[in-house]
Formats: sequence, C-alpha cells, structure tokens
Amino acid sequence: MAVLRIGIDLGGTKIAGIALDASGRVLAERRIATPRGEYDASLRAIAALVGFLEAESGGTGTVGVGIPGALVPETGRVKNANSTWLNGRPLGDDLSRVLARPVRLENDANCLAVSEAVDGAGQGAAVVWAVILGTGVGSGIALAGRALSGRQRIAGEWGHNPLPSPRDDERPGPACYCGRHGCLETWLSGPGLAADHARRTDLAMTDLAMTNLAMTGEAIVAAMRGGDVAARETFAVWLDRLGRGIAGVVNVLDPDVIVLGGGLSTISEIYDALPERVAPHIFGGFATPIRPSRHGDASGVRGAAWLWNEQDTSAA
Repeated sequence: MAVLRIGIDLGGTKIAGIALDASGRVLAERRIATPRGEYDASLRAIAALVGFLEAESGGTGTVGVGIPGALVPETGRVKNANSTWLNGRPLGDDLSRVLARPVRLENDANCLAVSEAVDGAGQGAAVVWAVILGTGVGSGIALAGRALSGRQRIAGEWGHNPLPSPRDDERPGPACYCGRHGCLETWLSGPGLAADHARRTDLAMTDLAMTNLAMTGEAIVAAMRGGDVAARETFAVWLDRLGRGIAGVVNVLDPDVIVLGGGLSTISEIYDALPERVAPHIFGGFATPIRPSRHGDASGVRGAAWLWNEQDTSAA
C-alpha cells in the first residue's frame, strides 16, 4: 500500500481533507460540513474523512490536523479556538484513539506557513511568515519548513496585537471579541474593513443593520476599482494600517518572505502598494518580498499534511 500524507483542516463550517504522495501530488481530496457544536460528531466526521481519503488513494498514511486554536502544552487540550466546542478537549489524544495512530495537531495559520514554505510561495526560504487576511486575521511562522509553535503555542498570534503607532482617531479602537480594543483583527479583517468604511462614510451601524446598506469588503474593493472616492480613501487607510502591522513583525522576526492568504489576499493592488506602506516603519530599509499564497484556500490542508516530514512518513 502507498504511504500517504493526509491533511485535515478542521474549520468552523467545513472540514477539508487531502491525501498527498511523497512528492506532494494530490491523490484525493474532499470537503464535508463541520458538525458545529458537536465534539464527538466532529471526531467521527474526521475519522470517516480519513477513511475515504485512504480508500480513494489506495494507501495508508500519517495524519496532520490544522485547528482554529492551539494546544495547552501541559495538558494537550485545545485553547483559543473560535470553534468553541473544541476548547478544553483533548482533541489530539481523542483523534489518535479513533484513528489508531499518532496524530499531529497545529494551528491552522501555522499550517498555511508550512504549506507555503514546503512547496508554495515561500519554497526554499528559511523563515516564512504567513499572514491570514479574511473574516479573521492571524499569522503563522515556518522555520526551515517546520511550524514555529512557541512555548505557549501562540507564536504568530498577530491579529490580537494592537495596531502600532495609533493616531488619535484610532484610540482606543473597535471592541474585539477577545475583550480588548483596537486589535489588528478589528482593523484589517474583512468585517473590520467594512465597519471602518461605514464609520468613514458617516453611516451608523444601527442604521446599516436596518437598511442593509453595509458594504462588504468585496463591494468596497469593487467600488474602489470603479473610481469611488470614499472607497479609495478607505482602502488607502486600510493599506496604511496593514503596513504598520506588518512592519512591527518584520522589525522583530525579519522573515525571508511574507506570504498573504485569506480572502483579502486576492486583492491584486496590495502587492504593488503595500511595500511602500511598510518601508517607513522598518529599521534600516525594507526589501522583504510580499507574495500571495500559491495554494490559495487549499494551503492550510496541505500544510497539515506536511506536518509529517519525509523521515516521519518513512517510519510510520
């Protein structure tokens, strides 16, 4: 039987699965709905998905799982997951039991970083910083193709840092679900972009809810491309904030490449305009390439599969 690398991306609404051969070629893939709020059903769904991938690929393999949270080092239990039914659960141990094999778990943003470091936009780079710009904001770090988790398993939790160098009109910032104000996620996510545009155009959020006038991030970008002055101003401010946020990490981590993922990363205008927004905040100049993810929304599940390297797979 073929030796596979199986990756699972456990999201809040869907569970994606993929089976790769040793070269990274896709042998099978599938997406299913997440049993929201149901922990035991989620375990069964993942087990069934792994079984399907192995049957389709004609082999058996290692299993890596990307999760929307992290593991408490001392207990192995999930923390910080926005899929709240996972929090406090020994997910790794339970999956190892139902799959009858060791399972590796990692934060989903770190899986993105690993994927892009192994055979994506950061291939060959020693230090890859992968940024997620979507419904939420986060990041992951890969060193020599391996996820950097950190002692507290929170390495890369960029989205819940404050916006650097805030202006007077940016203090204290929007309320974040984490209980603080002004987190990068509240400014740079898709909903954050939409909320800022609403504020900038003097539309009260209560009125928006009643009249359905709120513009999504996608609509704002379309309006910007169509020459709408207000949308262009909103996007310019968003880019400025993104530049400040990225600069704070570059000054500490100095990655070889920055890879952007998530829905907002598909905005092509980012890649020409963003470097000049980052540069003024960098100590000694800025020359780090900023690239879109090569594997798009499949990058996370591919990265989960790559949590096992060649030596691990051979020994499995």
